[in-house]
Amino acid sequence: MESDTDLKKTDNSSQREAHASEMARDVKPTRFPPKSLAISKLTLRLLAINILALAIVVGGIFYLDQYQTGLRTERLETLQTDATNYAAALAERVVRRDTNLPDNIEPESSGSQDFTFFIDHKLSQEILLRLVQQPVQRRARFFNPSGKLIADTRFPIGGAKVQLIELPPPGMIGPAAQWFVQMNRWVDRRLNANLPLYIEYPDQTANHYLEAGNALRGDSTNSVQRFENGSAILLAAAPIQLQPLKHVIGALLLTADTADIDARVQSVRGDMLLLSGMAFLITALLSIYLARSIAHPIRRLAASADLVTRDLVQAPKIPDLSTRHDEIGDLSIALRHMTETMRERIEAVERFAADVSHELKNPLASARAAADTLRRVDDEHTRNKLVQLLNQDIHRMDRLITDISTASRLDAELARGIAEPIDVQMMLTTMVEFYGTSADLREIQIKFFSEFKKPPLVLGIEGQLAQAFRSLLDNAISFSPPSGTVNVYLNSGSSFAEVFIEDEGPGLPQNSIERVFERFYTERPPEENFGNHSGLGLNIAKQIVEAHGGDIRASNRKLGENEDANISGARFTLRLPILNRK
Repeated sequence: MESDTDLKKTDNSSQREAHASEMARDVKPTRFPPKSLAISKLTLRLLAINILALAIVVGGIFYLDQYQTGLRTERLETLQTDATNYAAALAERVVRRDTNLPDNIEPESSGSQDFTFFIDHKLSQEILLRLVQQPVQRRARFFNPSGKLIADTRFPIGGAKVQLIELPPPGMIGPAAQWFVQMNRWVDRRLNANLPLYIEYPDQTANHYLEAGNALRGDSTNSVQRFENGSAILLAAAPIQLQPLKHVIGALLLTADTADIDARVQSVRGDMLLLSGMAFLITALLSIYLARSIAHPIRRLAASADLVTRDLVQAPKIPDLSTRHDEIGDLSIALRHMTETMRERIEAVERFAADVSHELKNPLASARAAADTLRRVDDEHTRNKLVQLLNQDIHRMDRLITDISTASRLDAELARGIAEPIDVQMMLTTMVEFYGTSADLREIQIKFFSEFKKPPLVLGIEGQLAQAFRSLLDNAISFSPPSGTVNVYLNSGSSFAEVFIEDEGPGLPQNSIERVFERFYTERPPEENFGNHSGLGLNIAKQIVEAHGGDIRASNRKLGENEDANISGARFTLRLPILNRK
């Protein structure tokens, strides 16, 4: 640090602070979007995904086997209990062991047991009909010890057989209802396929039914079997025993269909299918709406992007969908930002080409005129001046071509460069030390001041930032008078590192302060040779700083606070965002 310039720093600190606060108000943060009619493919995919998930649930409706099995088990237990109770009632009422019997009652043999008893067949039929109050849903059969059928609720006392005719469900006449009935039957056949087949034999005996045979041996058993059409039937058998020795004198077989259970299951299926159909419709509509809300704007963006690829200048702007506040809106913002950037770069390239053409024509025209004149001039002194002019024009074109090449490569180098944390204080200290030795020919002093206790880090490309600082320092040195001073200040802002580069030159013309960063604009001191500067240095520095998220401005230093104060030099203010450090 240099103490002999502390007074100058104090005099100009208020101006720098006011200038920095003005820049802070003017800098606007750039908004970056954060890092989803005809049936489109996206619509079909959304429909397929949503409807497939719902279809799996709908398919499960037809397979309510757990619910159906629970109802059958409960009914089978009840049927077994009724069979046991009915068997006890028959044993008490229809079996007699005395010999004073009517002629129509024949004695029965107990089989392996050594006693004789008599069964009243007519009374057995009457009791079974009274006990089985629903002969259509239930059927009771009484087998004697030899397995012969002696009573059956399907055959009333008059001998007429009860005919069972399955009627169609009421109201089920439409195609959809018929399809539902057929679907239920198909499902029931599939679910009951593993059940044993129930066969109704013409001259049936107890041996035709495993449950009845077990009952004649003293065991109570039950089972679930199926008909040919897929419906189920429940069977429960119980032995008819004489007390107190429990002599088996017959078997009672109770059977019950599951029509009411199937009806309940089908009713549940119907209700769930109806709800599923409504959910299916709502899902389809929501899927179509969701797909349209995604696919339609994406199609619009894609169509606009396609027009942009054909003609960027004449193509309409990308649709503004930022009001959606979702990823589509973010995509719209990104595409609009990209398109505008491309338009700006194309326009910049066009302007750059026009400016380059204009700037190159001047030295070329001058060189052409000097060359034409040189052939017609014989005076040695004049010829030497023309040759000197040609050399100046060639030097100017060489400088222009070099700077133009640098400017044209700038965007590509910034895009390819890898941003790294850079210690700005160390960079400026090194550059000031280097420039301090190269500026000795004019005895110009370069002094550096910093307010940072800890070195500030910025994220950037070191070579490019160094080039920007070199351009600003070269400009300040070129305008400084002999034995003058160039002061470099590094101040701390809220989230920016502020660099002030001040010289003691004539300052900037008031009407040219905003133009100093324009391409090829140059306004040099009168004593400096024409053509030594291309007017691209400050423009390149501005591009580099803005590419790093910063800002740069030019102003004049004044000895006083008022507008009419004398200008004491030029000031360039550069701001770079500080890298967040934990």
